Amino acid sequence: MLLTLSPKTLSSSTLTLHKSQNPRCKSPNSARFKSSKRRFHPILVKSEVQIERDLEFEPGETFFRHESATGRDLGVLSATLYKRSNGTLRVLDAMCGCGIRSLRYLVEADADFVMANDANDDNRKVITDNLSRVERGTGDERRWVVTHLLANKAMIERYMVADFFDMIDIDSFGSDSSFLRDAFNTLRLGGLLYLTSTDGYSSGGHRPYNSLAAYGAFIRPMPFGNEIGLRMLIGGAVREAALLGYHVTPLFSYYSYHGPVFRVMLRVHRGKLHEDRNYGFVTHCNLCGHSHTLRFDELGLMGCPCSDTKASSSLVVSGPMWLGPLHDASYVTEMLELAKELGWVGEGTGMDLEKLLSIMIEESDPRLPPGYTKMDEMASRAKMNSPPLKKMMSALVKEGYAVSRSHIIPNALKTDCPMSNFVRIAQDNLKK
Repeated sequence: MLLTLSPKTLSSSTLTLHKSQNPRCKSPNSARFKSSKRRFHPILVKSEVQIERDLEFEPGETFFRHESATGRDLGVLSATLYKRSNGTLRVLDAMCGCGIRSLRYLVEADADFVMANDANDDNRKVITDNLSRVERGTGDERRWVVTHLLANKAMIERYMVADFFDMIDIDSFGSDSSFLRDAFNTLRLGGLLYLTSTDGYSSGGHRPYNSLAAYGAFIRPMPFGNEIGLRMLIGGAVREAALLGYHVTPLFSYYSYHGPVFRVMLRVHRGKLHEDRNYGFVTHCNLCGHSHTLRFDELGLMGCPCSDTKASSSLVVSGPMWLGPLHDASYVTEMLELAKELGWVGEGTGMDLEKLLSIMIEESDPRLPPGYTKMDEMASRAKMNSPPLKKMMSALVKEGYAVSRSHIIPNALKTDCPMSNFVRIAQDNLKK
């Protein structure tokens, strides 16, 4: 039987934007789209003037969190670096909420154009009022526009008229990954894709079939589940990009406990990698605490050194997911320098942001495997009090191992040192 599929014609009448990709043309910044018809219980913030990085805005009754300001800081830093490097910046803020992110892209990153989208048209007045702090402009000089479409439809309509963006920011809810393909198609090659997940249950291994459906990764409970959440999100993007003939590079990955929130900034390139050694599986032994990575061709060889048999009941396997560095060290270094230039860090201000970026640079060491070791867990295995982080780091470096702090949890270390050696080093060097 022959089936003929006739897709509905997509109309671009909702929004008319210039199609030119001339880097000299003006383009607005992006706000926030809702990519799902589902309605969530928002955090209602009293509609009064708020201030973020000296910018005034009103959240109205939108889903807004002050705690997400750091994620917005990181997005603005990346957008600014892109604008300085490429001379133009067009942003699509697929789920803009009250529009503060779009406003910051316009003012602080000097975006040429921002498309602020939110599926809830009840938010139109608060978004428009906030963005009105920047002159809208007309024609090719227009700086911003507000739309109310599902995120997928907003991106599809722009793709259908070859209206591409340099950066797409998708501040989504839960583990919705249905927009990935549309985002890749609507993004200019070499552009930035800022993704979000707030599904702590899946990253913690409590909804393995949900993570499998959303990101193609079967996730089991592991002691470093919050880092797994970032790797799961990147891995889902890696898989989707490969289907379209692209590959992605993580520029930075950020976890925040509120929500929780997992955010990753990706750069998209043409051409899929024929062999990606950074995409595979993570194992963890609940008996000895040892973690390891596996490629697809090594699945039949998995086991743990503490077990005499290959099929150890204490061994847990999750994946496939991203196995490489969570950040690009040189890129995050540029972000830190820019933050200093903007006065966001240094001289007693912005210590949290400065510390975060500094730890990200440490975490970028390619020798560091996925995961981290909580000092309390190590101390329990070593039957000793938890030693100071700096003292333990010095001891590991002295033994020739790579080590860094973790931006995800304060009292933890990332290292390529096996747990058995980790315990021995702690006992030999720190129990004195």
